[in-house]
Amino acid sequence: MEVTAGMKELLTYIAQNLVDHPDAVSVTEHKGESETVLELRVAPEDMGKVIGRQGRIAKEIRTLMRSVAQRQGTKVSVEIVD
Repeated sequence: MEVTAGMKELLTYIAQNLVDHPDAVSVTEHKGESETVLELRVAPEDMGKVIGRQGRIAKEIRTLMRSVAQRQGTKVSVEIVD
């Protein structure tokens, strides 16, 4: 189960366009048994912009990434870490 570099690039692109400090955005990939986990890190002051009110933006990011992964025949989850 291979996650393409395009998935990391897409998540990075989305996050960089949401935050005030795009240089602080980083995405790390961890392969699990059943799915690949993409860890998203942003500057502490940008955390609220990525999570959104009541977690709405984070939920939409996860939905979008799952949808793209499903089209590629893989499973991906997104974790926002501080």
